Amino acid sequence: MKVAVFGTSVSEEFISVIREFFSFLKKSKTEVQLFKPFYFFLVEKLGVSPYYSSLFDSHSDFDADNKYIFSVGGDGTFLHALLNIQNFEIPIIGVNSGRLGFLADISQEQMCDALENIFNRNYSVVERSMLQIEFEGQKNIEFKFALNEMTVSKTATCSMINILAYLDKELLANYWADGLIIATPTGSTAYSLSVGGPILTPDSENFVITPLAPHNLTVRPLVVPDKYEITLKVEGRGTHYLTSFDFRSIPVDFSTKITVKKAGFKLKTLQLPDQTFFSTLRNKLMWGVDKRN
Repeated sequence: MKVAVFGTSVSEEFISVIREFFSFLKKSKTEVQLFKPFYFFLVEKLGVSPYYSSLFDSHSDFDADNKYIFSVGGDGTFLHALLNIQNFEIPIIGVNSGRLGFLADISQEQMCDALENIFNRNYSVVERSMLQIEFEGQKNIEFKFALNEMTVSKTATCSMINILAYLDKELLANYWADGLIIATPTGSTAYSLSVGGPILTPDSENFVITPLAPHNLTVRPLVVPDKYEITLKVEGRGTHYLTSFDFRSIPVDFSTKITVKKAGFKLKTLQLPDQTFFSTLRNKLMWGVDKRN
């Protein structure tokens, strides 16, 4: 078996876990294609000599024969892995070295049991919808896809922007606000959640449209079927506004129209036994933490 390991950085407190992780892969005689910048970080910054068979720099030299992709870090690292690897046929598994971790959901304490289950194929595959973003007239934008959300927001701190949102060419609303988030079910527990959006299960076939600081008390987050094509026209002072997809941000001219739709492919992740989405809500967001329970 051959697997890929992606990462950017981990803390010194994670050294013993990272050694245990690579030791497991070595003992199982697994071929490991390791992300080269992560290899140099482990060697030069942490003094760890990871087990590996080959290195890769980007999606251009990534081996499509890998059975799994392990992302070592937090949810941000998981999102970086998508951009650097750009392969959606291979399941990606998040090993959490951070704090919360909805995507990187294998904790340090669970790692050995999780690896045993994965290598014994004791799991189910969860497919996650992604967004495809098109910019009318805007060029040189690499990888126009997002797993969590696409956001438009103002650049000036003193003025709002007006966002005209259309669903299949029918006007939904004029949002006078600081910005607007269009989130996938996966992204419903990210930025959208932090500004009052609802939580969706990963298998929901929906988008969440969540305004940022709307200047109208009647405007609320909206859940719509992901069959819709969403078009955004943005007006405001100055020359441009800001748009972001997951962790990347770029300025966009006000004359640019944005179209958002469901991508024609899905990201594959793994769900291990006793590690359901609802158990994640209870454990990560502490749902039901009550002295009466």
